[in-house]
Amino acid sequence: MNEKISNTIKFLSADMIQKANSGHPGTPMGLSDVITVLMRHIRHNPKNPKWLNRDRLVFSGGHASALIYSYLYLTGYDLSLDDLKSFRQIYSKTPGHPEITTPGIEIATGPLGQGIANAVGFAMAAKFAANLLNEDKNKIIDHKVYCICGDGDLEEGISYEACSIAGNQNLDNLVIIYDSNNITIDGNTNITWDEDVKVRFEAQGFEVARIDGHNFDQIEFALNEVANKTKPYLIIVNTAIGKGALELEGSAKTHGSPLGEDLIARAKKAVDFDPQKSFFVDEDVLFETRSAIEKGDLAEKLWNEKVEKLSDDKRKILNELQNPDFSKIVFPDFSGQKIATRESNGKILNAISEAIPGFLGGSADLAASNKTALKNSGDFPYGKNIHYGIREHAMAAIGNAFARYGLFIPFSATFFIFSDYMKSGVRLAALMGLRHYFVFTHDSIGVGEDGPTHEPIEQLGTFRSMPDFYTFRPADGNENVECWKIALNNSKPAAFVCSRQGLESLPKAVFGSVKNGAYLVKETKDAKITLIASGSEVELCLKAAEILKSENINANVVSTPCFELLCEQNEDYINKILKGKILAVEAASGLEWYKFADEIFGMKTFGASGKASDLFKHFGFTDKNIAETAKKLMKK
Repeated sequence: MNEKISNTIKFLSADMIQKANSGHPGTPMGLSDVITVLMRHIRHNPKNPKWLNRDRLVFSGGHASALIYSYLYLTGYDLSLDDLKSFRQIYSKTPGHPEITTPGIEIATGPLGQGIANAVGFAMAAKFAANLLNEDKNKIIDHKVYCICGDGDLEEGISYEACSIAGNQNLDNLVIIYDSNNITIDGNTNITWDEDVKVRFEAQGFEVARIDGHNFDQIEFALNEVANKTKPYLIIVNTAIGKGALELEGSAKTHGSPLGEDLIARAKKAVDFDPQKSFFVDEDVLFETRSAIEKGDLAEKLWNEKVEKLSDDKRKILNELQNPDFSKIVFPDFSGQKIATRESNGKILNAISEAIPGFLGGSADLAASNKTALKNSGDFPYGKNIHYGIREHAMAAIGNAFARYGLFIPFSATFFIFSDYMKSGVRLAALMGLRHYFVFTHDSIGVGEDGPTHEPIEQLGTFRSMPDFYTFRPADGNENVECWKIALNNSKPAAFVCSRQGLESLPKAVFGSVKNGAYLVKETKDAKITLIASGSEVELCLKAAEILKSENINANVVSTPCFELLCEQNEDYINKILKGKILAVEAASGLEWYKFADEIFGMKTFGASGKASDLFKHFGFTDKNIAETAKKLMKK
């Protein structure tokens, strides 16, 4: 039966790709033997993909999506043969790379390597959940996390970062299955990569097995050993890409192109499958694989009985994790305080953490500078402070997994300039709509002496252009509080871009509020020009407006803590806050401001090394220069 199930998976995958005339048949065919055995070891309930104590199965090589959909269909998830026939078509449940809109997909892994870090994140989340919820004789969190990856995943640097954390944290609930077929798009991997993966992972604290990925007995034995591991476990499965594809077996040609109808027909005939039938699943195969439903229902029923036996204290924690009550947060008041927004942000993080048990996070070895340490909360895996080390890329992907786990609200922090290392993970958080918050401090040339390599110029524009994502750059402590209130009550991920230097407290809003993305902080009658800014530059604009007032020029000032929210406002609101000529002021490139502004007073070069106050003067960010620029704009 193993061989028949495996061949069914091979040809379902090949048929999907052939019908779409697009896709990657090599990996699904090479891994079909492994998946055939693995599906008997995964504890899950296809009828309830959100069951908390299910094993997580992450496919890091998302190009093998035909394999994933075959597995989901055969085990009984809400996918039909018609869905498989719609592979890679618009509006289908079976997109080219896996997305969380497909029932049973744990996380959208995106670029190679992300899924490995996601799996590490799931395993970390499970460890923390177990420490919060398990009782001595009643362990309600005891599942495993499986990740299937390939050569390309392990070549990506994020895999090293993530697996280093896994070894350091001794994640014995993590199983990585490495499909070692030695083939990438350009040919054999030895043209670029020939390291000893076994030694690499052993050095990182893994236990490693190496098996024949087409020997069912060896696969079964390796997976049976999962229960006995006291370290994270890597199973190296040596496979042939395109296994069963006749003369193309083992060839790079099977990686990313359909096999062709003739070859598929001949391959089916070679194993006694009907070459005239596409998308065919024999009844005995479906009977065997769909047993996952009955097993899953029973496993979940037994688990629910264990939940019923939890003590009142543990049941309360579980309820609070599943249903966070943001109204319990006591936010600090920063009225009248001159304070860096990284400082006010740190106090806000602690206020949220005190009220919300599932709120946790960490920094890429910068907690002291980011001000993200959660006081009296302990260190992971027993506490809320996660020490990621200098691993920004993995941090973002791990945080995404915490957000997808079902109990937690994570934040990830670093300097804003290093957000470039996190971009893939941030983008995937936006794509999935995860409640994952990114804290980016040292937001401008205000970084100062560290110089242009550490001074973000174009990053604000990058994040503001991302769909389904909010970028907050507060101008004082109370704006910061309001930004967090908006973010927590919205399912979208968000970034908080915070200053290193202290910022004066703003006057109260004249019209509008932070929830509108931008609001009038200073209004004068018959204003001929509006100065619009975010963050530290709002203070400069207020001073520039006073200079203009002394010269009988009426100017309004608009603070814009969230550019994206401003873009969502209707025309009436925008016309009420933006009067006359519009001058945008930002210590960044700021090209996005042309959506509203007549002119941008921004950075046209990289920064420099020096005191922050000297840099602002050097690049012209003074109240006098802004006022002069405003007067020139009014004459145009």
